[in-house]
Amino acid sequence: MQAEISVVDLIDNYFTAYNSARLREICQLLSRDVLQEGVTVGVSLSGAMTPAGFGVSVLAPLIRNGFIDWMISTGANLYHDMHYGLGFELYSGHPFLDDVKLRQEGTIRIYDIIFGYDVLLETDAFIRKILQAEEFQKRMGTAEFHYLLGKYVREVEKQLGAKHSCLLATAYECGVPIYTSSPGDSSIGMNVAALALEGSKLILDPSLDVNETAAIAYSARESGIPDVEGKSAAVIIGGGSPKNFLLQTQPQLHEVLGLEERGHDYFIQFTDARPDTGGLSGATPSEAVSWGKIDPEELPSTIVCYTDSTIALPLLTAYVLNQCQPRQLKRLYDRRAEMMEKLRTDYINAKAQPTDKIPAAVAENASDHLATYPCGRLIPHSS
Repeated sequence: MQAEISVVDLIDNYFTAYNSARLREICQLLSRDVLQEGVTVGVSLSGAMTPAGFGVSVLAPLIRNGFIDWMISTGANLYHDMHYGLGFELYSGHPFLDDVKLRQEGTIRIYDIIFGYDVLLETDAFIRKILQAEEFQKRMGTAEFHYLLGKYVREVEKQLGAKHSCLLATAYECGVPIYTSSPGDSSIGMNVAALALEGSKLILDPSLDVNETAAIAYSARESGIPDVEGKSAAVIIGGGSPKNFLLQTQPQLHEVLGLEERGHDYFIQFTDARPDTGGLSGATPSEAVSWGKIDPEELPSTIVCYTDSTIALPLLTAYVLNQCQPRQLKRLYDRRAEMMEKLRTDYINAKAQPTDKIPAAVAENASDHLATYPCGRLIPHSS
């Protein structure tokens, strides 16, 4: 190996097999096909990524360069991202510290990241303070909620003279909608709940999120570029609920709303979860085809890399920033009403056209199809 080597040369020429080769394939697929005009890129984010600083160092640059168009994130990632935007300090520690002593000293540990308990208290205080503003006193989806949070965090960053913006603030400035599949499952949701006890009228409506994300996936088929077919890419960091929320957009369209769809065109995932336990985090792209989440014709364009996301993401980001020209921002947040209206209109029109929920050919041959598999009954049936 030569003494000096670029990240592109390293990945292209030395990541030769196993999961290093899968990472190489992902980098090349992204730069060659996915991060092009006409492709709408959705990213799901799980795992403790922002406490490690990846909201600032990885995700924000990808957003600014137009490489992420919309996101699904755990609430915890957005909460810990705010620590950076508010100027609080997190430190590199050790995974084998004495947690009883840390508790006594008022120190929080996320594996080998440590920070003061006051960081949580002050972040909570900031959230409760801004959520009392009039613009929060209504029912809303999590995209609007996070957009408003990002606006306030960005103002703090400006006052502090921050050189680099956090994920929420960057998404606000770039019009990238961020959804949370479980809005009550984080310290942000806990503070929303606390304010409800004081009479706050803020209600986070998950139904709005389900329909808005489906509308984004539905509108992805129209690229807005003459003679260019629109495509949809699902980039999955980790797994969990955000992964499902990103992928369920397709079943929502064809199974529930009755709108014809073919599934996402690209499926890319970094995970350390096994597929054989039946969990969603480890579920493979081919399994997703059976649900209609992935276009079966695009199965060769699906790649899973079994590795730690904290290893893969910095390498991937350096690679695509080197290889790809920035894309024009789609600002999907600003287009939510337009996309929802198209979804609503097409749904109402489709509903007015009576069709079989299950295609006749499938219904007639279902028993024959199942008989070809070596299956037994899972649930005993009494005679």
